Amino acid sequence: MIKINLTLTRKEKKKMGAKKETFVFLFSVILLVLFLFAVYWLMDQNINATRAQIADTKNQIAHHKTLMMEVNKYKELHRTYQDRLNTIETLRKERAVAAKVLDELSAGKPEKIHFESMKKDGPRIGVDGVALDDETVANFMDNLRKSQLFRNIDLVVTEQIEQSKIKLKKFILSFEIVLR
Repeated sequence: MIKINLTLTRKEKKKMGAKKETFVFLFSVILLVLFLFAVYWLMDQNINATRAQIADTKNQIAHHKTLMMEVNKYKELHRTYQDRLNTIETLRKERAVAAKVLDELSAGKPEKIHFESMKKDGPRIGVDGVALDDETVANFMDNLRKSQLFRNIDLVVTEQIEQSKIKLKKFILSFEIVLR
């Protein structure tokens, strides 16, 4: 009978198992280190990409701020020009209105009235004048009321004065212009 020494093989098996365990452990550690390095590298790439995106966004914000400042400047310039155009248009309208007012006043003025002054304050006009009598002033006011251009015609003051030994009526009228 042959005797086989099994104890030696068990020791060899234990040595082989220990070598395998060491190899698996070292391989696992290397894989773990590689995995951690890959995760670190990916996170670093992600961080760099995010930083680049933040820098690009800041540049875009700065660019848009300059554009907004330019737009605001042009808006203000447009507003200024629009105000000037509105002023010119108002002056054109008022120039035509002044001619109409004088035409209506002269058309409705009786012969026995003399104007001394006219004052304009916005849409209101004040007329100072002298008439022969109260009836002439009343006729003039009636003629102004018939006009489509005037409204709220008020006799502010009427008083008797004497010029060259002739008794006359000094009057002040106030009325509004109706702009259309």
